[in-house]
Formats: sequence, structure tokens, C-alpha cells
Amino acid sequence: MRPEELATIRQLTLFSGIDEETYKGLMRAAYLQTFPPHVQLITEGDAADFLYVVVEGLVELFATSNGRETTLTVISPLSTFVLAAVLKDAVYLSSARTMQKSRLLLIPAANVRSALDDDVEFSRSMVQELAGNYRSLMKALKGQKLRSATERLANYLLQQKESQGGHSRIILPHGKRTLASLLGMTPENLSRAFSALKQYGIDVNSREVSIGKLADLENFARPSPFIDDDKV
Repeated sequence: MRPEELATIRQLTLFSGIDEETYKGLMRAAYLQTFPPHVQLITEGDAADFLYVVVEGLVELFATSNGRETTLTVISPLSTFVLAAVLKDAVYLSSARTMQKSRLLLIPAANVRSALDDDVEFSRSMVQELAGNYRSLMKALKGQKLRSATERLANYLLQQKESQGGHSRIILPHGKRTLASLLGMTPENLSRAFSALKQYGIDVNSREVSIGKLADLENFARPSPFIDDDKV
């Protein structure tokens, strides 16, 4: 990587507190690369050779079995993925592909494990990252188990409203097939869920969604900080 790129990556929370020698060791043979949309980065079952950090863009983690495919999560900046596989020196449990033009940092897995042994601050950063990933997974699981398909969609739209500046008109960041898979439903169920939300002021035009009755939508969705708040 170029010196200016190394300086930029150094500012990420994951690396900001670690020793300079540890950072140099991590970045040895690491590289920052831009990928076009729809490029498969890793394949389920392959050995974990790199830790990935999403610097720009979006990455979809997905899995397949018996002819079925599902979206597990979408990774946005600035986040890692496949950290657990790297630390355990295990195989990937999911596949990953870019959803849009994305800039990724690839750090050799052996460098990560070596730094973990040598630098206490880096170990703390890894624990914090794993804890955050675990809590995100727990929230997603609770949403799947405790909410109907229509409730999951309603809360998703409210989350997008907040992340897109609080405006009443939002743009779905994913296609509807990916969105359906992410929310644990079929495309047909997603269509029915959107129809059911019309009474709460939801109007859909392709990937543009208007929220006409915010209070009604919130009363129906009943968002919970223990599922929907990223800060909890």
C-alpha cells in the first residue's frame, strides 16, 4: 500500500491503539483493492487466508444448501468480516460478494494471529469487534424469531429512515430479492408485506419508499432498542 493509504487505515478504530511495530507487521503483505460489483470474494468451505475490512462499498455474506441461497448479512464500512474464521484458523462458514463498487483491505490471516499474540491492545480491539458482531447477530436472530414478516419489514424501513437522515422518502440499498432474503422471507412474502404496510402510509416505487404516516408505522412496528438500536 502507498504511505498515504497506510496512514488512512491506521486511523481505523481497529488499528488506532496498537503498537507501531504491530501495525507494520499486520500490513506486511496486506493490500487495499477496489472491486467492481458482484465479485465473489470468498467461498464457503475455503480456508480463511485473509481478514477483510470494508473501507468503502457494501459486501453481502450469503450461504447455500440443497439448491437454496440466503443472505446472512450486509457488511458496510468500516467493518471486518470472517474474523472468527481467521482467529480460529478455520474455514469460511459463508461466501461473500460485493454488492457495489467496494474498496477492501485484505490482511493475511497469519499476520492477524501473530499480532493477536504480540499486542494486548490489538487483542482488545479484536475482542471488541467480535463482541459487536455477536450482538448484531443476536439482534438479527431475535428479530427473526419474535416478529412477523411484516413487522420485520416495518422495522427495517424505520432503520433505513434513520440511517438516511430521517427523511420520509428513502431508497432501498438492496434489490428486493436480496432484501427479502435478508429479512428471512420469499420475494412473494415481501411483496405481500409491502402491501400490508400501505395502511400505515407506505408507498413503494421500485426502490424508492415513501413513509406517509410515521406515527402509525411506529405504532405497528414497535421498535425495540434491544433489537433495533445499534448503540445498545
